[in-house]
Amino acid sequence: MPTLYAVTGGVLLQYGLGYNFSVAVWVGYIALFGIAVETGVVMVVYLHEAQDKRPATGQPMRHEDIEAAAIEDAVQRLRPKLMTLTAVLAGLIPILKESGIGSDVMKPIAAPIVGGMITSTIHVLILVPVFFALLKERQFRKGRPRLWQEPVEEE
Repeated sequence: MPTLYAVTGGVLLQYGLGYNFSVAVWVGYIALFGIAVETGVVMVVYLHEAQDKRPATGQPMRHEDIEAAAIEDAVQRLRPKLMTLTAVLAGLIPILKESGIGSDVMKPIAAPIVGGMITSTIHVLILVPVFFALLKERQFRKGRPRLWQEPVEEE
């Protein structure tokens, strides 16, 4: 799912700058897919960890418990994701503004990455926690009152 939002931003900027699909553009998309999938997977892992840290009291989980776990993780991942976005944009926006030797090859590589990183950031920071909470609440309504399991100690 993160790649869908990343592709959307990449295609929009590519179209806006007037670049056709070429090998250089596809190289940019491959790099973008790697970054988008990595940040999406890391966000889901952190969501599961935040949920596992919630105190297991033996009582049925509530809607507030699921929301609190999602918000806790989204806040925890905000700075690392924005740092990634800033580093990528700081490195690639100057390439998009250049007109010197080699810029005709580098601009089509940078365009999908810049556009996709912006939309991917919105997706990972806002939509992934929301989708995660919705899916967990759906599990909750289907009769699974505890969404996480404590490890069973065998003797």
